[in-house]
Amino acid sequence: MKFLVKNFINGVLTIVPIILAIYVLVKVFTFFDGLLGKYVKPYLNDAYIPGIGILCTIALITVLGWMSTQYISGRIIKLIERLLESIPFIKTVYSVLKDTIASFVGEKRSFAKVVLVEWPHTEMKCIGFITSEEVDTLFHPLKDYVAVYIPQTFQMAGVTVLVPKTKIEVIDVKPEEAMKFVLSGGMASAKGKGLS
Repeated sequence: MKFLVKNFINGVLTIVPIILAIYVLVKVFTFFDGLLGKYVKPYLNDAYIPGIGILCTIALITVLGWMSTQYISGRIIKLIERLLESIPFIKTVYSVLKDTIASFVGEKRSFAKVVLVEWPHTEMKCIGFITSEEVDTLFHPLKDYVAVYIPQTFQMAGVTVLVPKTKIEVIDVKPEEAMKFVLSGGMASAKGKGLS
């Protein structure tokens, strides 16, 4: 019986992550392929190959990105941005989406600096990511503070705290390794310095 339980647990630990990773990959692929794929498919009929929708989406995003750098089309895009930023509810949604996307792929990427923040009134430390070093734009007395995002274990949620610059310790760990370490509750082996 012990043999069966041990091999079942080994199977779960081996197969379930693979199946879940493939499932997520298929769902993401299907979603992105369907964005423009559903419009291209009627024109190609039986010649449609899964993935053409993704290629069309990438091509469209690239063309729109190029157009945003051109004089006339860039001004039109800026006009659309100003319009979106003037509509009350849409303004909030648009700015949050824009800032979030820019934090992952923009020139000023957030989550690039991994820090340790001391838990108040204890000697415990938690791992966080600096998301903004310019908190004084929100409220001037916070000029000596930084915004630190502290993710929660086993979920993609977290809390943003404002911490004095003197109370954080920047550590030499890749953000991906630190995030994996935190989200797994410390169970994922961290290959970076300081988390071994």
